[in-house]
Amino acid sequence: MLPSWFEQEIPDMNKIRTMKEFFRGGRLHTVCESARCPNMGSCWEQGVATFMILGGTCTRACRFCAVAAGRPEAIDPQEPYQVALAVKQLGLRYVVVTSVARDDIEDQGAAAFVKTIEAIRSLSPAVKIEVLIPDFSAKEGSLKLLSQAAPEVIAHNIETVRRLSPDVRPQALHDRSLQVLRRLGELNSEVFIKSSLMVGLGESDEEIVEVMAELRQAGCRILTIGQYLAPTTRKRHWAVARFVRPEDFERYRRLGMDMGFVHVASGPLVRSSYMAEKGYRAAALKAAGQAALDNMEATV
Repeated sequence: MLPSWFEQEIPDMNKIRTMKEFFRGGRLHTVCESARCPNMGSCWEQGVATFMILGGTCTRACRFCAVAAGRPEAIDPQEPYQVALAVKQLGLRYVVVTSVARDDIEDQGAAAFVKTIEAIRSLSPAVKIEVLIPDFSAKEGSLKLLSQAAPEVIAHNIETVRRLSPDVRPQALHDRSLQVLRRLGELNSEVFIKSSLMVGLGESDEEIVEVMAELRQAGCRILTIGQYLAPTTRKRHWAVARFVRPEDFERYRRLGMDMGFVHVASGPLVRSSYMAEKGYRAAALKAAGQAALDNMEATV
């Protein structure tokens, strides 16, 4: 039984069915469905979704994730265009594109992200783009390729605290994720770097503060913090250790802003891509204000 603060209004099921048919018709995957996101109904009711490219099967098997793991299917060369067409048809002004991990590909999927970004911009030039990437094993060529495509936001999720990371995401490395975030910021200082943290896996408050500080030191400027919910009760999935109260999420948010993040979304139902445009707009507004202030000081 979930605590009372998880209650949401029942979404328009006709809208949900329409969105499902739309994505199936374009042979598209969404992380909303694959990750069993609790916000899927409310987002889809507004015509908002996070596209998942490179198929629906991941080469990694993280213990917090509901996405299928195993031998991935062949890459669909039409996928970038299909995503771009869906963005145009849905009339989106902000889009989030993520992917499964593809350790079976030399560049681990970086080129597919670039092709998708280019396709979206060719059909919808005004759309702002956020990408949520796997770690690409910190391959320099892949990180450079993606940074040169210059999406407005590049996100890579740290997911959990250092102590739990080897068990929760055994095929990833905590320090490698921090390295990826830091390097992406170095390669393109105009892009906003973002990460996400789940709580309720058994971490302490001290460990939460520690990983937030690590992210800030790595150049992360946008942060989301949400409650971990186990995808299933099967042994391979990590069990929920506690339900964090809304007032604690608010405390984490204030702490993050005090640390220097330009935007922190923190709450039980917050996910990496939830209300993503709001985070980008807040960060962009703050950056513009700082640039204007710097220009004023330079002319004095």
